[in-house]
Amino acid sequence: MSDDSHALAREAEIEDARSQTSATVRPTAPGLEDILHRPFTVLDHGFIRVIDYMGDDSAIVQAARVSYGRGTKRVQEDAGLIRYLMRHRHTTPFEMCEIKFHVKLPIFVARQWIRHRTASVNEYSARYSIMDKEFYIPSPENLAAQSAINRQGRGEVLEGEEAAEVLDLLRTDADRCYGHYASMLNEGSAADPGRRGLARELARMNLTLNTYTQWYWKTNLHNLFHFLSLRADTHAQYEIRVYAEIMLRMTEAWVPIACAAFRDYRLGAVTLSAQMVEVVKRMLAGETVTAENSGLNRREWVEFAANFCLE
Repeated sequence: MSDDSHALAREAEIEDARSQTSATVRPTAPGLEDILHRPFTVLDHGFIRVIDYMGDDSAIVQAARVSYGRGTKRVQEDAGLIRYLMRHRHTTPFEMCEIKFHVKLPIFVARQWIRHRTASVNEYSARYSIMDKEFYIPSPENLAAQSAINRQGRGEVLEGEEAAEVLDLLRTDADRCYGHYASMLNEGSAADPGRRGLARELARMNLTLNTYTQWYWKTNLHNLFHFLSLRADTHAQYEIRVYAEIMLRMTEAWVPIACAAFRDYRLGAVTLSAQMVEVVKRMLAGETVTAENSGLNRREWVEFAANFCLE
């Protein structure tokens, strides 16, 4: 099937799903209902969309109070409770909300993503089906050298001939490996109908890690917030961060009060060790604290100083 045929089939499937509406007495989130099933483009061939969800902000409050229904508390009081729960790291009330995503992503991003084990996952099976010929090729501004100071990070952006050579290698290797994959499968070939193809479960091992895969990923709100706290952070790898940033906006449409608390107490907050708290107290008392007399090791001091814009 061609790329255009795939796109048309996907659009028809989405429109059909969105047309299947029914009355419900369950709480719904209007902001999320507006985007339900609709794919949001990520990277060059990827996407993410919400397939289903359960609960909303009121479900968190209901679970915390163990009430019979949505309750009669004012929104302001509900917000105060949710912020209290987030501030004091309560978990189970947030676990009462669940969400299911459909994600199309490069295999190497999926292998990083799957380290978050607190989710239910069902991935496209290359044992059963043939992988599409789609690969992630970074845009020039995201093609960077290895960082000299961070083993997990990127340094300066590659330019000119260096960048062109890397991009050419990525495209050439992906095309060649997929070509060999298709040749080993030998499906639909009229040139040599008598030759048997290699089993799909074996042929797939020749594919490059920038090949796109797909999965359904279902998790509860507590574990989603943990995922977002790491992957929507500015230090996260770009290719997974762009997915997390879209997921964060989707979460805001779903549970806006809880998401605002998450931004304040988790995503935009910093954690101080007991030693760092003592340093703050000494500074507030008027003492001059330096890296040498702080009691912190070099990395701790660098992080502490960066958080508070110290010289």
